[in-house]
Order: sequence, then C-alpha cells, then structure tokens
Amino acid sequence: MELRFELKKLHLKETFSIAYGNYNHRDALLIELSHQNCKGYGECVAIDYYQIDLQSFVLKLKEIQSKIALQKIIHPKEFFKFLFNLKLHPFLLSALDCAYWDLFGKLENKSFIELNQLPSENLVESSITISVADIDKQIQKIEKNSWNKFKVKCKGLNKTHVGKLLQLNRNIALDSNASFTDEDCIWLQESVEVQKFSYLEQPRPIDQYKILKKKGFANWMADEDCQNLASLDKLIPYYKSINIKLMKCGGLTPALAMIKKAKELNYEIMIGCMTESTVGISAGCVFAGLVDYIDLDGANLISNDYATGNYVENGKIILSPKSGLGIELK
Repeated sequence: MELRFELKKLHLKETFSIAYGNYNHRDALLIELSHQNCKGYGECVAIDYYQIDLQSFVLKLKEIQSKIALQKIIHPKEFFKFLFNLKLHPFLLSALDCAYWDLFGKLENKSFIELNQLPSENLVESSITISVADIDKQIQKIEKNSWNKFKVKCKGLNKTHVGKLLQLNRNIALDSNASFTDEDCIWLQESVEVQKFSYLEQPRPIDQYKILKKKGFANWMADEDCQNLASLDKLIPYYKSINIKLMKCGGLTPALAMIKKAKELNYEIMIGCMTESTVGISAGCVFAGLVDYIDLDGANLISNDYATGNYVENGKIILSPKSGLGIELK
C-alpha cells in the first residue's frame, strides 16, 4: 500500500467570522492511500484554536510511510488498531482512517454504507452557517437563503438579537463558540422561548460546563467539550446533544463507536465538520441516516473544492453511488 500526501489551501467564498476569529482560507492536508490501481482519500485541516500544525503532520507521515507500505489489506477496523498504535494526533488519524475506508470500499466494490449496513434513506438535512455579523445582516442572509436549516454564529449573548431570530420562525441553532457567560447560560436555559432553537452549541469554554442544566429549556450541544468516546459519560448531566466531528474523534471508525454509545446514553447526535473540501464532507455524509442533526456545509463555503463525492445541495445530503466514500479528485 502506498501513502502520498499534499498540502492544499482552501479559499473561502467570503470571510468566515466566529467568536474565535475571522478566516479567509484554511490550510488542508490531503492524504492518498493506493493499492492495485485504487485510491482512497482523507483530509484534515489546520484549525488554530486546536493548535494544529500541518508541517508536523507531514514529518510524521514521512516517518510512518515505510510502515504503511508494509501493511497488508485488512478490514478497516483492524487497520485502525495499527494506526492507533502509531500514537497519531486525532486529526491526522482521521485523515488516514477515512482514506483507508475509501480505499478498502473501492477494492471491495462496496460503499461505506453497504460495508456497515447503515441507513441511506430519510437523511437529515444539513444546516448552513451564518457568520458573526450585524444581526440585520444575519437575518437578511437567512431570508435570502434556499437552505431550510441555519446555524447562527454569535460572539457573546445579545437578548434583543435572540428575540429577533426567534421571530423569524425558521429552523435556527445558535453557536457561541464558547463565548457565553455563566449568566447568559442561566438566562437561556430558564427562558421558555429558547426551546424554539434546535440546539445551542458549545456555550462555554472547554470544561466550564457545570453551569449547564440538561433539564432546562436550552438544548445544549457539546462541541469542543465532546472530543471522543471518553467524553460521553461525564457530560450526561449537562448536555442533551453532542457534535461528533471526524477530525476531533479520530475518524470514521471511532465515530461509529461514539454514535453507538451516544444512542445508548440517549444523546441527540449531530455530525459536524470544519471548513473542509468534499474529501472531508464525503466521509461525514455517510452517517446522515443515523443522527438527529447534520452540519456539513464546509465544502459549500469554499471556492476551490478539489474533489467530488457525497455532497450537500441546499441542505440535502446527496450520496454518491460509487464505492468506498465515493471520493474522486477533480
């Protein structure tokens, strides 16, 4: 099996503004695993608030290239054990795990959904992100948009803005990217109108969630607080919902395990994304028949997508009929 990799730059169609900062591009690392004329693809991106250094990933890949070359084609869950023992960063682990699932499916001539017997009908629609901006501009974007579900980014809480959004009578979630105060959270979970928001994501900085009450009116959703399988038990009293991102948890293999356990613990589940190309989004789309919420608009926000595969059109998940993850480079 041959490993190749390439650094890419994803250009955003417009400035992406969230509580953590403003972004016009994202750096990405594309991974290709090949065997017998089949190629599988995975991707991870540099996110500053996760302190991701793609150059260190490139050095790591050069270090493990010969070990991967020696690997026989085995089931992806067995290959994941090999990858896990290499002690890779979850973002890099995810890119390799996704690339291998894509390759394995292409070699078997079966899709990831077929290989794992996942539902492929009645798929949940994805939200599209509305960046931090003046509230009237955000409302204008929502009203002009052809998507049905929206995730509105905010930097801190403005109660007047909350009221204006609720008056729209649209399917809206709030994402503060950890910018709400304890007082904001108390007000939100005690305000009956707030239950009209589909969810409120990552209200406080990491590990500062003890103020949250699951039984309040706010459907609190853990993002940065929910990194992996080990996070789920401790969050039960505070969060109703969790956001599973493949890069956070280490790929498709651990995401499958997280979804299974989260369902047992009665969490509502979202599959989310970073700003990614269709390589990353294709992997997330395979879970659209299993979860309660989808936020896979990443490739829709960039102007230079370099792949085709599973994709999102006006919020609707369109699954590729091709094998693996259906990913092909343009």
